[in-house]
Amino acid sequence: MSNIKLFESKQIRTVWNEPDQKWYFVVEDVVLVLTDSKDPKQYIKRMRQRDVELAKGWVQIVPTLWVATADARHCHS
Repeated sequence: MSNIKLFESKQIRTVWNEPDQKWYFVVEDVVLVLTDSKDPKQYIKRMRQRDVELAKGWVQIVPTLWVATADARHCHS
């Protein structure tokens, strides 16, 4: 089940994972809301470049999920 959450009237895409009984949030959306970055993908890329430990553990910290985009395609979160 996918859903949209609002934070200060900005959308954050989410996915409910039934087996884990957890909500997953699209990191790019969260970064956009918290930083007001014009390019959250680049913000995340720079953050990972600056923090070697974060970059090493990124896959464990940020699992890849399929979520719908605004134009009805799918992307990784």
